[in-house]
Amino acid sequence: MIIPVRFLSCCVGLASLTALSPALTGQAATRDRAQVPDEYKWNFGTIFPDWTAWEAAMKEMEAKMAEYAALKGTLSQGPEAVLKAHLLGDEIGMLSYKVYCYTSLQRDVDLRNQEIAARFQQVRALFAKFGTATAWFAPELLTIPEATMTEWIAATPALAPYRHSIMDSYRQQKHVLNEDGERLLSYASQLRQAPTAIFQELSTSDIQFPEVTLSTGRTVKLTPAGYQSLLNTERNQADRALAAASHYSAYTETKNTYAAIYNGVMQRGWFNAQARNYGSTLEAALDGNAIPVEVVQTLVEAVRAGTAPVQRYMKLRKELLGLDSYHLYDGFVPIYEVADKHPYDTARQTVLESVAPLGEDYQTKMSRFLGGGWVDVYESEGKRSGAYNMGVYGVGPFLLMNYNDTLDAVFTLAHEAGHAMHTVLANETQPFATAGYTIFVAEVASTTNERFLLDALLAKTSDPKERFVLLQHAIDNIVGTFYTQVMFANFELEAHRRVEQGQPVTAKVLDEIYGALLQDYYGEAVAADEFYRSTWTRIPHFYNSPYYVYQYATCFASSAQLYQAMTEGAEEARAAALERYLTLLKSGGNDYPMELLKRAGVDLTQRDTIQAVITQMDALVTQLEAEAAKITAAAAE
Repeated sequence: MIIPVRFLSCCVGLASLTALSPALTGQAATRDRAQVPDEYKWNFGTIFPDWTAWEAAMKEMEAKMAEYAALKGTLSQGPEAVLKAHLLGDEIGMLSYKVYCYTSLQRDVDLRNQEIAARFQQVRALFAKFGTATAWFAPELLTIPEATMTEWIAATPALAPYRHSIMDSYRQQKHVLNEDGERLLSYASQLRQAPTAIFQELSTSDIQFPEVTLSTGRTVKLTPAGYQSLLNTERNQADRALAAASHYSAYTETKNTYAAIYNGVMQRGWFNAQARNYGSTLEAALDGNAIPVEVVQTLVEAVRAGTAPVQRYMKLRKELLGLDSYHLYDGFVPIYEVADKHPYDTARQTVLESVAPLGEDYQTKMSRFLGGGWVDVYESEGKRSGAYNMGVYGVGPFLLMNYNDTLDAVFTLAHEAGHAMHTVLANETQPFATAGYTIFVAEVASTTNERFLLDALLAKTSDPKERFVLLQHAIDNIVGTFYTQVMFANFELEAHRRVEQGQPVTAKVLDEIYGALLQDYYGEAVAADEFYRSTWTRIPHFYNSPYYVYQYATCFASSAQLYQAMTEGAEEARAAALERYLTLLKSGGNDYPMELLKRAGVDLTQRDTIQAVITQMDALVTQLEAEAAKITAAAAE
């Protein structure tokens, strides 16, 4: 179901997606924000000059919402009435981007500021109110015969930008309830968030992370950041083992509660699916973007059959690290270390140079974006961790970083700049109604940028250790973004099916599902640790956004095929592939994501598309083995 109010969540959704970009490792110096030069900070004035203007926009938006609600009962009057509703929806949508993002961005640079946090809650409350007030729209639209609506659109050129969303409502007609039903479901919007809110409190506010004393005598508190840092740096395997078991104990001690919460999440999904006449929660989750369930099923089947390169990589790591047994907690410590630092200004130039294959226009626009005011670069007191891109229609994309001079940070910059350029090109080309691209294609631009950056960095060095580190980064990215996310999706499928079949879902059942998947994906290459069977307790996506993670893998597969088309074969074919790729980015959301990708040259219903990533992984591991052999040979001389 698509109605104009959908735009109220667009800026929220993209931030959620990109907040999970590759984690920044290493310890950056925390800065006093006041001392950071303006060119490395966001310029909020491009959205509103001050809070007075924001408050005026909030009032304007609320007035327009009342005006929108008053249109109830008018749609059958003709195409002009339908157009009026959509135009007003666009006005509200564009305001919603600005009022939401102005508060959200400022909150994220100082989470301690309660005044801004309160304003952020005001915005969310207003959005929820509007959702209830507009529950009439889709049911009323669908009282107009589809043939009549088709004639109206054909006879009214101004309705053309809304054709896709209007006709999609008819496609989903059997899943739209009557007005009373839609209103009733809207009343439950806050209640539906209860399992997610409980998980967040249990896993953040109430959780007590343990401290451990390492063999060196150093004491470490195993918060998520402290734990990850230890795995990245601690050379003693026994210390890594102690840290992993201790960190997971913070979750496993209450895993029965996590199981009850997750069961609530799945029961909620199954209720919504049945209420809207879907056969499964997977079908309900995919239908909004017209994704066939076969896409997820093919993805899982192909990846489960293609785990050999991952297992080969882990066996190589075991050999090079000199371990008797290899565990998942051994997967982060570097095999070889390169002491190079990557200052932000240098990294910005490197990333900019790396996208030259995407054309002069793309490069020029990225240079303008990276020029200042759009990227909040450095960590500072109270600032949100991680990285994301948040687009504001009519203003521009805002990129959050916590840059710390590491190689990972350089790749994260390239990744997020890909999202930003996707936003820039879509917003320049599309009207507001079709500018917003879906999650299903969002990671294509970001991972394509990363691949071009890898090429650029490899071209600059012949040093085997430097090349090894770069190749390992690419491989780890495939493991984390592709294989691991498919395993997560595999877990969700199996857990949700149990709910749909009325079977019990307990902590023991969930442990058994996840433990079996670990064996299937990693085989004998990784030793089994009992506590890893409970990994499901600590994956936020399972609780916050079910059936979300598979899209990381489908995007990765899409970008791999597009990259190959743009870089291999005859010059004419490469140029045509580049044009198709740029057209994909410029298309925003003017069609279903599967159709947009097909026009770009990617068909995710075909197993070969998924196999291309597995083949790429195999080739990268072969290259890594070759560089490792050179390093070993040089050391023996």
